[in-house]
Amino acid sequence: MRGDVRVHPKAASVLFMEPEGSRRDEVWKIKPYPRKGDEFCLSHITELTVKSSKVAAECTRYHDVPVVIFSLTGYTGNLFHDFTDVIVPLFTTAAQFDGEVQFLITDMALWWTVKYHTLLQKLSKYPLIDFSKDDQVRCFKHAIVGTHAYMEFTIDAAKSPNGVTMVDFNRFMRAAYSLPKAAAAALGESPRVKPRLLIIKRHRTRMFLNLEEIIGMAEELGFEVVIDEANVSSDINGFARLVNSVDVMMGVHGAGLTNCVFLPQNATLIQIVPFGGLDWISRTDFGNPSEMMGLRYKQYAITVDESSLTDHYPRDHKIFKDPISFHKRGFEFIRRTFMDKQNVRLDCKRFRPVLLEALDNLNQ
Repeated sequence: MRGDVRVHPKAASVLFMEPEGSRRDEVWKIKPYPRKGDEFCLSHITELTVKSSKVAAECTRYHDVPVVIFSLTGYTGNLFHDFTDVIVPLFTTAAQFDGEVQFLITDMALWWTVKYHTLLQKLSKYPLIDFSKDDQVRCFKHAIVGTHAYMEFTIDAAKSPNGVTMVDFNRFMRAAYSLPKAAAAALGESPRVKPRLLIIKRHRTRMFLNLEEIIGMAEELGFEVVIDEANVSSDINGFARLVNSVDVMMGVHGAGLTNCVFLPQNATLIQIVPFGGLDWISRTDFGNPSEMMGLRYKQYAITVDESSLTDHYPRDHKIFKDPISFHKRGFEFIRRTFMDKQNVRLDCKRFRPVLLEALDNLNQ
């Protein structure tokens, strides 16, 4: 909205003041969080009333910059959802203002703003306002309620403000954390330094059961191997620097792969897809976004022989013969069966060509 916009948190309302003689009478109910259609998620989001009006409380605070109003509840706390639901949409919406924008947050999560304060400060030069605790009537000339969000973890440049892209987002992330490496190593015919490979280690589900064997193979091919785990409580600044220092990152499908946002351009992301017909969700969550960021992407789907599900089901079980049929039971069943109860024993001979291709990419 552009014009005389009044934000009244106590009334959970945003009013657009209509000029005299206007007959417009519009009312919108908006939950400022991207996952439209996900009723469980949205049930935790404060609903705002956005309406045109000729009567409103008098302004107590005037602002010379636009305001973006958004929520921090939903699925935040999971690294993937932190980015796909909040950070990427917020960047898409607010980058156009070059810091000259006010953030007004409904359903405030203070721990979240502390964790991501570096990004928030890069996007807005002004102190955050907690919608639920604000007793002012704030007046703006430009207000955006909700954020621009498209497919999972992506930006649609054809629709985004100023045509901002995921390459821009990757550049923004590296700049926000002052990451030094802009592009992956170019090895050439006689590499002076070993290419660095980061393996994301998991401890509870989707673990590598033969990690030492994988490390040995990678080192034999010429990689310097780094092992680390990315979780919600990780030191983002430190982990961002680690990710930015490598040329190839690999891990089993999961939120930890979201850290690809810190990779330098032309680095390679290798996603290991658990057994169970999960190629589509893996490609959607991390394949398409990484390629849109200017990264190279390889997807490796494990076979039955590489899955720990063989420890729980007989080989002639339908779960191996027709895993797609189980998808009819819904995502919770898929997650519980194929994600939470499955580990990976990588066939190094079968996987070796994937690492060789990643090396070839660095030679180009």
